[in-house]
Parts: sequence; structure tokens; C-alpha cells
Amino acid sequence: MDNKKILVTGAAGFIGFHLCKRLLDHGNRVIGLDNLNDYYDISLKIARLTQIEQSKNFTFLKGCLEDRAFIAELFAHEHFEVVVNLAAQAGVRYSLINPHAYIDSNVVGFLNVLEGCRHTNVKHLVFASSSSVYGANTQMPFSVHHNVDHPVSLYAATKKANELMAHTYASLYGLPCTGLRFFTVYGPWGRPDMALFLFTKSILEGKPIDIFNYGNMQRDFTYIDDIIEGVVRVMQRIPRSNPDWSGDNPDSASSYAPYRLYNIGNNSPVELIRFIEVLENVLGKKAERNLLPIQAGDVPATYAEVDDLIKDVGFKPSTSIEDGIRNFVTWYKKYYGK
Repeated sequence: MDNKKILVTGAAGFIGFHLCKRLLDHGNRVIGLDNLNDYYDISLKIARLTQIEQSKNFTFLKGCLEDRAFIAELFAHEHFEVVVNLAAQAGVRYSLINPHAYIDSNVVGFLNVLEGCRHTNVKHLVFASSSSVYGANTQMPFSVHHNVDHPVSLYAATKKANELMAHTYASLYGLPCTGLRFFTVYGPWGRPDMALFLFTKSILEGKPIDIFNYGNMQRDFTYIDDIIEGVVRVMQRIPRSNPDWSGDNPDSASSYAPYRLYNIGNNSPVELIRFIEVLENVLGKKAERNLLPIQAGDVPATYAEVDDLIKDVGFKPSTSIEDGIRNFVTWYKKYYGK
């Protein structure tokens, strides 16, 4: 994808930063939007932005998705060809503490994005969903063709809501929409509230790490470069109506409207204990482990089926945790001078 005018929301975030960098490297004009909230260390967000603001093709705007007038004016003034909505209040556990933040950003804010796209004839809206939408499902691997009506956190419910809202706009207004269910993303410049970041920090500082569900968790850890490759490929594939779609047996992943859903995951779940062992090997230091019960809103396992992603865009994430964790630790030590 090159020579396009693209809006990336959540541009100072983990995935948003890496996506902006990739798009700029390919000659696109990128407008990056972020509200720079203090959900985690703002200095990390500023440092990410500093990396991409060096490009003459990048413009940063500070603002909130839930600011209806601001978003409407932005879309009317810029006329984007493609919009990638990565801005969201993230985190399953925080949604138990501050639920209103999730409705404001993930529901109200997403509606404003949809309205902006509709009124300015955006050619393709790509938006971040999450593996958390699978909720109480236990059939593995998780498929985009499975029903997902039993979320176990408000965060998951807002991501499911995004999928429903996007389908409505695809149906009513012909707005091409693609939703991407990301599976446990990790890598350099990652989020400080995620397990790898927390574990690395604690182990290096000689502090115990909290391991939930007594270590009996499985996650489909997906390296950031694989996520970005998937996003960029999907951006170039504008969804069309599925001619085989039937209301008698409705497929969740496609539609009579220009709408698609994809998982982007490593298709290889890893025991959390194994993940920690690899991290210990890379750091050359053992962790002091604090085993705890599973937390409210968490699920014991995630596992992505990526057949549709392979079939439609010819890509399958494949970075091993050994390589991915090593790359993260190298970045972490350099960034924090450890």
C-alpha cells in the first residue's frame, strides 16, 4: 500500500506506532490521531511519536474520538482514502475498574469514526477488534465463523459492539469495513500493562511476578511485525459482498454487505509458564513466581484459526516466541538503559 492518504487513530499506541512507521516507509501520507491519555506512561507514547514525526509525510493531531465535532471536522477537512481505527480504551482488567472509559472511547468514539467515514466516502475502514470477543467460547481454535455472544468483560463487549456497528454501516451505507481480531500482541515498544513488559521489569528488578490461574493459561502470543503485516495486507483488500451468504445460515465472518472479519494470531498457543521460561533464558535470570487464581474477565486460553487470513491475503503469522521475546528484551534494555 503506497501513495494513499490514511488516518490512523491511536497513532501513539503500540500497534498504531508500528503501523504508521510501516505506512510512512511506503510513501503514504499519514494523519495520526491520539488523545495521549495516561492509562499508561505518556512518555513512552511521546517517544514513539518522536520516531515517526521525523517523516515529512506524518501529521500528528491530539484529540479524542468521542469529541463529535472535532472528528466530524477532521474527516470533512482531510477526506481520507483509508481509515484504520486502533484507538480504544484497552485492557480487560481495567474495564472492571473504569467501565465508562470503555463506552466513551470504544462505542461513542467508534460511532463518530463510522459517521466520518460515511459522510466523506472513505474507501475502506479497517478497525481493531480483539480475541477477547470469544469470551466464554471453548471450541478451539477460535474461528471468525463461530458465534461470539458471551463476552466475559466489558472490554470484550465493546469490541463485539464495534463489529456489529461496522456491519450496520456496511449494510446501510455500503461502507466497506474489515474487523481484525488481534491475539495477545507483543514486541518492541509494547504496552507496559501487558504480561511481557511487566514480567521483564519485575525480573530485572528482582521482584516477584504475578502468574494468574496458577500458570495454567495459554495465549496465542502474536509478534508485532506479524500483526502489522496482516493489517497492511488487509488494508489493500477492500471487502465485497459474499455471494454465498445466506440469512438461513448466517456466516459471522462475512455478509451480503461489504464486510469481513479476520483473526490475526500466531495459530500456536503457548503455556504461560513456557513463555516465562523463554523470558528467563533470554534475561539470564530466574523469576520469583507468585501463583494466583484467575482474575475476573480473563479467559484460560486463546487460539486463533487463521485460515481466512491465509486464503484471502496470503499471510500467516509465524514469529516464534524465542525470536519475539529476544527482540523485545533487546529493545527494553536499550530503551531503559538496563
